Amino acid sequence: MQDYDEVTAFLGHWGHFQQSVFFLLCASVLPNGFGAFSLIFLTDIPSHHCLVPDINLTEDWHQAIIPMEMVNGKLELSRCWRYRLDVVRNLSAQGYIPGQDVNLTNLEQEGCVDGWSYSKDIYKSTIVSEFDLVCSEEWKQPFTSTVYFMGVLVGSFFSGQLSDRFGRKPVLFLTMALQTLFTFVQIFSSSWTVFCILLFISGLGQISNYVSAFVLGTEIFTGNVRVLFSSMGVCLAFAFGFMMLPLFAYFLRDWTSLLLGISLPGLLYLPLWWLIPESPRWLLSQGRVEEAENIVKYAAKKNKVEVPQAIFDDYDSPADKTQANEHHSIFSLLRTANIRNTSIILCLVWFTLSTGYFGLSLNTSRLHADPFISCFISAAVEVPAYITSWLALQYLPRRLAVISILLLGGVSLYFIQLVPHGLSYLSITLEMVGKFGITTGTALMFVYTAELFPTVLRNTATGMCTTASRVGSCIAPFLLKLSQYFKYLPYITLGSLAVVSAFATVFLPESFGRPLPQTIEQMHKRERMKCPFITRKGQSKHVQIFESRL
Repeated sequence: MQDYDEVTAFLGHWGHFQQSVFFLLCASVLPNGFGAFSLIFLTDIPSHHCLVPDINLTEDWHQAIIPMEMVNGKLELSRCWRYRLDVVRNLSAQGYIPGQDVNLTNLEQEGCVDGWSYSKDIYKSTIVSEFDLVCSEEWKQPFTSTVYFMGVLVGSFFSGQLSDRFGRKPVLFLTMALQTLFTFVQIFSSSWTVFCILLFISGLGQISNYVSAFVLGTEIFTGNVRVLFSSMGVCLAFAFGFMMLPLFAYFLRDWTSLLLGISLPGLLYLPLWWLIPESPRWLLSQGRVEEAENIVKYAAKKNKVEVPQAIFDDYDSPADKTQANEHHSIFSLLRTANIRNTSIILCLVWFTLSTGYFGLSLNTSRLHADPFISCFISAAVEVPAYITSWLALQYLPRRLAVISILLLGGVSLYFIQLVPHGLSYLSITLEMVGKFGITTGTALMFVYTAELFPTVLRNTATGMCTTASRVGSCIAPFLLKLSQYFKYLPYITLGSLAVVSAFATVFLPESFGRPLPQTIEQMHKRERMKCPFITRKGQSKHVQIFESRL
């Protein structure tokens, strides 16, 4: 079987066809950026305290009816308790003055039986204020994010296999439709339970859309364009979508308006069905040679190059037909020791990166007093991270790059606990360095994973890895709650995971400078790590051959 890159070399790497598909696929990823992290604002907890009914109380008792509590070294109004209303009413009617005639510490307290009063200084409303997800119901606030990521997990699990079975393009647009439609329908939620059900369905299309676009582009593009797309194209599009989110949230401070604002752009992507092609690599793996040739001929017409008379003759063989009729599932990833070990290590690394990425991203409200600025800072740090990942993919072996960046992220998070209390900006800097490392590692792993697995398993493997990563994202909201027991426990946990994953990566195969495997037999096997700056005899010739192909 001829190598796909060699057969389609006559198209060139960066013609009009590749340019249009490149930017359209990147555009399809933009909604993922502001959709994935809309929960930062939708589930944010406004300042609140017990609601005091409009009853006849003196001004002094109106101000004193909410007890004061010590929170992080500061006195604040209690969020969940008030002095018993009937007792306060009697004391007020008798003319007693709180703190002077009455010792408030001796008064009996009660819960917020009349509801809560929420500050509207930042938000008009969030789902927390809409459904009273505070005090005894506070567990529902992080669990809301977990429900969403559970939807993402299920979508990741099934979308990869559906994409390998039915094609990249249908799954891409199906998941985009799910994401758009159910984000809009959430506006009409009458309860927290209904909201979570719709949020779960919306999550089914979230990362599945991203992965489908990523794999589709990885299989259409060749050479350096493929590396550029997979390491910077889709990743920067996601980051720009993330950076647009605080702008949406700043002008749409009601949770229903925000959902409407982030769902409507999805309608703009309907015409892309007629502009984005199916993956020729996938069509060839299914034995649909004629359809693959039609796409390549269309690309040649767009690029204004001459088409050979026979393009994929070598694919029309009995062996290929047998392979095309052989359907692979997630169990194919456990078939041999090589595939099995690679899959397990990749799942660990993806789990670590996702837990860290979403944990640090959802933690943005602690970076700055203004949540909109916090969100923008967290999103902006991803831009240099993706640029760094592109440079690393250009010049460094995949295994060495992933190990280095994991150690950078893990060590930075460890050091946060050593920062003195008065140097808050240093803590923020270390946290952003940690996120920089984890974000860079995530971009590297998308490319690394796609390069390790053959075409017939690539989307299934990527879906499996993102499924493992979603397990990490599901626990990330609750991981942040560990700070209630020890302030730095979340950072220590994330740092430990990063260091363990770095050592596990040593046992992965290297894929740098090698063509994408087409069959399971062509999968790379583990070799010893080599210094990228030392060239041994015979190695330079191999590198020159590879570079000439690019």
